[in-house]
Amino acid sequence: MGNHLTELASGVPFLPHLQALHVVVLGLDAAGKTSLLYRLKFEEFIRSAPTKGFNTEKIRVPLGDSRGVTFQVWDVGGQEKLRPLWRSYTRGTDGLVFVVDAVETERLEEARAELHRISLASANQGLPVLVLANKQDQPGALSAAEVEKRLGVRELAAATLTHVQGCSAVDGLGLQLGLERLYQLILRRKRAPRASKKRR
Repeated sequence: MGNHLTELASGVPFLPHLQALHVVVLGLDAAGKTSLLYRLKFEEFIRSAPTKGFNTEKIRVPLGDSRGVTFQVWDVGGQEKLRPLWRSYTRGTDGLVFVVDAVETERLEEARAELHRISLASANQGLPVLVLANKQDQPGALSAAEVEKRLGVRELAAATLTHVQGCSAVDGLGLQLGLERLYQLILRRKRAPRASKKRR
């Protein structure tokens, strides 16, 4: 399935129809990154093997009544030996999605360290970040608010636009809303330089 390109539904203004937003999905191994990606693609839960490199999918997400926004999504393996390569994928990207297993609380400190490391890298300053607190369908999953607190999301750089969204790859809960919010963050970042030029 990896590296296969697909498009989904319809619906959004603001960007040219053929312009795809480049988004990188990161997170610790077994957080559910690839399962979330294929939930968006096939609209069903697919249990996947650990990603040893990367998967990429082109996904069109319905927003409103217009044509839809297209995300070129890169899902990168989260094993410890692969994490030094993450920066290679985030260069020039429009947004970052960081997936967390909201049930595996003993690894949240590790996830926090990796989130701060990649978002505070010089090339990623100000990059919009969507944190997905995955596995909300399972008992004991921490809420989005608790995950936000445990990851220290508000401690990221002041210029970093963030949103934390609870979700589930099993039933798709929260994924649409999360991507809508990421799209809004990306638009805000793209519009900011133009707004500052007008004030001059």
